[in-house]
Amino acid sequence: MAPRAYHAVTAIQLANSPQEKNVRGPLMQDKKHASPARDCAWILTNGTVGMLAQGLAVAKAVGVPFELKTVRVRGPLAWLPSRMQIWLPPGVLLRFVPSSEPLQPPWPRLIVSVGHQSVAPAVALKRLSNHSTFAVHVQDPKVSAHHFDWIAAPKHDGLTGPNVTTTLGSVHGVNPVRVAEAKEPFASLIGWLPRPRITVLLGGSSRAFRFTAPDAENFGRSLATMARENNGSLLVTPSGRTSPAAVAALSRAISDIPNFVWNGTGANPYLALLGFADVIVVTGDSVNMVTEAAGTGKPVYVHHLQGNSRRIARFHASMLEAGAIRSFKGHLDDWSYKPINDTEVVANIIRNALGLGSKGSLR
Repeated sequence: MAPRAYHAVTAIQLANSPQEKNVRGPLMQDKKHASPARDCAWILTNGTVGMLAQGLAVAKAVGVPFELKTVRVRGPLAWLPSRMQIWLPPGVLLRFVPSSEPLQPPWPRLIVSVGHQSVAPAVALKRLSNHSTFAVHVQDPKVSAHHFDWIAAPKHDGLTGPNVTTTLGSVHGVNPVRVAEAKEPFASLIGWLPRPRITVLLGGSSRAFRFTAPDAENFGRSLATMARENNGSLLVTPSGRTSPAAVAALSRAISDIPNFVWNGTGANPYLALLGFADVIVVTGDSVNMVTEAAGTGKPVYVHHLQGNSRRIARFHASMLEAGAIRSFKGHLDDWSYKPINDTEVVANIIRNALGLGSKGSLR
């Protein structure tokens, strides 16, 4: 494999080579081939569940039709950081961006991009639309904010600016209407379980954190003790990062407690379990899961995994200051706070910018 510097130089040379300039098609031109924006939104993400959920939450709150586009910069350009990718001619960049759906005119009225993989494609598409597309990025894009019309960045990212909305956590789609609807199909399966019902949202190992089978077993024992002491039940749902071994170990540890553990088949009960919960316990590795849990306004305990992330530590500190979370210690308390959900704040800004008079649906 060639050194990283070689790939970066090769990518820049490719963008400016005579051969490439001679074969540039209509996508290479910013203004000449711009088309009127369609009244729809494109959601650009790398396809992961967490990124997709945030993009969907914003688009649904705005209330315009949307299309999902899974994008990722490939080939030699993947070695370049976003702050360099954005300076390439849009058509050159998009030749290295495979997408689940075509990236071609007519351009959308709104782009909602989420995560660093979608930064350069979003900027390129805005340029190709002759800036008629309103581009919103979720999270810190790690490029100058002026490349986007608006940015929604969580407080722990530390980004500020005249076109930046600071959210307490991640944007999300948890709201009373959606949660109530999600409960209905699971009522006969879960509704009989004794209260207090303790919903447990499991993350998993990552670059920053570790959640092994022994870790899960110890966690399960603490959960079982808490449920037993309160004559309650446990409702458990793993995520894509939760290893089968960890799920199995935790399941064994809570086997003598009334419980429901999702096995990963059939409809995902995630929202339903938030609705059935009296209390929520969530592993601390996921900003999305902690924020979504806090979107219910119910007591949320965070179980801290082995590992460290300064960014997530800042997030936990902000949520603790807001009164939304407490550290999991194996006992139940009761407290209240205003549900954490800044999605509608972001959606209102977008609607006003687009001249949309009516409020979009949160469903």
